[in-house]
Amino acid sequence: MGLFFSKKEGGLMDVIRCDEDNFLVWKWSPSGQASKRENSIRYGSSLRVQAGEVAVFVYKQKDGTMQDFIEGPYDQTIKTANFPVLTSIVGSAFGGNSPFQAEIYFINYSNNIKIDFFIRPFNVYDPRPQYSDFGVPMSVKGSFYFGISDYRKFVKSYRLSAFDLDDLSDKVKSQVCKVIKTKIMEAPLNNGIPVLQIERQLEAISSLSKEVLAPDFERLFQIELRELNIEEIKADEESEGYMELKEVTVLQQRLNIAAQGEIARENLSETMRINREEHQRAQKLQTETSFIGAHALNQQTEVMRTAAESLGQMGSMGGGEGGGMNPANMMAGMMMGGAIGGQMAGMMNAMGQNMNPNMYAQPQQPMQAPPPPPVLQYMVLIDGVQNGPCNMQQMRQLVDCGRLTQSTYVWKQGMPQWALAGDLPELQGLFQPIPGSVPPPPPPGAM
Repeated sequence: MGLFFSKKEGGLMDVIRCDEDNFLVWKWSPSGQASKRENSIRYGSSLRVQAGEVAVFVYKQKDGTMQDFIEGPYDQTIKTANFPVLTSIVGSAFGGNSPFQAEIYFINYSNNIKIDFFIRPFNVYDPRPQYSDFGVPMSVKGSFYFGISDYRKFVKSYRLSAFDLDDLSDKVKSQVCKVIKTKIMEAPLNNGIPVLQIERQLEAISSLSKEVLAPDFERLFQIELRELNIEEIKADEESEGYMELKEVTVLQQRLNIAAQGEIARENLSETMRINREEHQRAQKLQTETSFIGAHALNQQTEVMRTAAESLGQMGSMGGGEGGGMNPANMMAGMMMGGAIGGQMAGMMNAMGQNMNPNMYAQPQQPMQAPPPPPVLQYMVLIDGVQNGPCNMQQMRQLVDCGRLTQSTYVWKQGMPQWALAGDLPELQGLFQPIPGSVPPPPPPGAM
């Protein structure tokens, strides 16, 4: 930048531009020297604004402060046609030798300001009654990025002449630490994240914190939170609270594993009993089916034998005093015998077609019982320890006692990796209220 002073008319400059590489708000000053006449700008000076920047011309008038905003990319000679406010201030006099006074600021709205943070150890408690006495100290380390999205709102909220990036960064960092600390302390109760597993939930805690911080940045500081990274949540493993909570948790896990093992054994025994009964029932049905044809044949033979005896008796009955054969009875008996014989032959033929021709040559293979339906079994990661396998009834019990939540990791055979219980469609019903367990609204007028 070049500046040439005239004793009468203020500064004549070649170029107004920002040569800083990494900035958020930067005030232009001729030759870097403070002067009351430092911003006396002559007609014919040129202005260069890079892409992602905006040049703000601030005119201090008796009736208030006014601004012109020139967005980059821009590289032209200053003209009143490009400065609506300047036109009304200077008017036709600007085309002569009279300079105009303005403060010039460059705002970089594409830049990301990175801030690192560290939260000193604070106690986190598990809300469950059996664990609530053990406070575990937690420290947090990470970083975040912010920038300006609406520069007009930013300029309106801040006096640019008094703007201090370090002061803004300190205020923003304080808000970030406060929100992250609160979210970590609330995580066991509100999000079902066990205290000893918070260290593994960096992504979840970051997401919960950003949901609160993003609107705070815009409302409190008129800036945009562009990224939040929690790099580490570390428990003090040497603290008394950590060691006591770990001991109680491990003991509870062992009791749960023992109880689940007993339930699994009972379920296996019951399944085997049902399978045996089903197999025996299938064998009995196969045997009855195999011999029903022979049984029917025996029954039909007995019927035919009885009919034949009756036929003989009919043929021996005399019609006169001396006895002897009655021709009429003989004829009737022959007709009945023929009919019965035909019927018997038909039955024998039908049964012969339906019966297995090899049933007496070699024993048939017994019918195999249908395999039982597969039972879904899950491994459940509770406080860093694998538990299971658990069936759906056991999973329901874990949900009822608060050990299994939608944020708990589970795995079953066939899954490539562990997944959150809330992401598995077949487990969605576990987290829904049981029909009839929630009372309906009271009748009108009862309140």
